[in-house]
Amino acid sequence: MKAPGSYQELAELLRARLPKLASGQLRIAHLLLADPEGTAYRGISEAARQLEVRESTVQRFANSLGLPGYPDIMELCRTWVAEQAQLARRAEHANETESPGGLLSATLRQEQTNLARTFGNLERPSWSRAVELLATTPRVHVMGLRECGAVADLAAQRLREILPAVHRLGGGPLPDELKELCEDEVLLAISVRRYAADTVRVAAYARETGLPVVALTDNPASPLAESAEVALFAETDGVSRSRSLTALTALAQALVTEVALSLGDPKPDHRLLDTLHFYY
Repeated sequence: MKAPGSYQELAELLRARLPKLASGQLRIAHLLLADPEGTAYRGISEAARQLEVRESTVQRFANSLGLPGYPDIMELCRTWVAEQAQLARRAEHANETESPGGLLSATLRQEQTNLARTFGNLERPSWSRAVELLATTPRVHVMGLRECGAVADLAAQRLREILPAVHRLGGGPLPDELKELCEDEVLLAISVRRYAADTVRVAAYARETGLPVVALTDNPASPLAESAEVALFAETDGVSRSRSLTALTALAQALVTEVALSLGDPKPDHRLLDTLHFYY
C-alpha cells in the first residue's frame, strides 16, 4: 500500500476506512480528521491519553496507513497547517484594505481565513462530481435544519431558478419526508457541528435507499460525510463561541452557480466563480 504523501491523501484514506475501523482505531481516525492543527503538535503520549488508548495502538494505526510511525502523521499535519497559513496570507493580500480595529477587524480576518481555507482545500474531482449530480438529476431534495436552515433555504431557492424540480425537506414529520425520496434523485444535505440529528438520519436513509448524497458540512469526520457520495467542507471557525456560516453559505452559492453554468445559464454569477477559481 502506498503511504499518504499529504494530509489530503491521509484524510481521503481515513474516510475510506471509517466504516471498517474498530472503536479505538475509529477514535484515532476521527481525531486526525477533526483536528489536524492539534495533531501537528500533539505527541503520541498526549494523543494516546486523550483518546484513551495505548501508545502502541496509535503506533500500529500509523503503520497500518503505510507510515513508519506517528511522527510521520504529525509531519503531514504540520505541512498542511503551513499550507493553510499561506492560503490565509494570500487572501489577506488579495483584500488589502484599511479596516476598523477591534472585533470588526478580527471578524473580517477570520472570515477571510475561513473562505481561503474552504475554497483552497476543495478537491476538483469531488467538486465536479457534486456539480454533475445536481445538474443531471430529475429532482433535488435539500435538507438543512437549525442554524443551517437559512443556508438550505438559500440553496433551494437558487436551485429552483435553474432546475425543474427542487424539494425543500425539513418542514414536516420525518417519516413523511422520507417517503418523498426516490432512488434516481439527489439529496443535498447541509449541517455542521452540532449536527442536526434529522439531517443525519435523512442522509443515512437516502444512502440506504440508493440516492446519491451531496453533503455540505464542516469536517471529514462529520456523520454526513459517512453517508455522502460527495462531501464538500467549509470552515466554520468564529471569533466567538458561535460558528460562522459565511464560508458554508459561499460554498453553497458557488455550487449552485457552477451547476447553472454547466446547464448553459447565460448569466451565472461570474464574480463568485472568479473567487472560486482564484483559490484553485
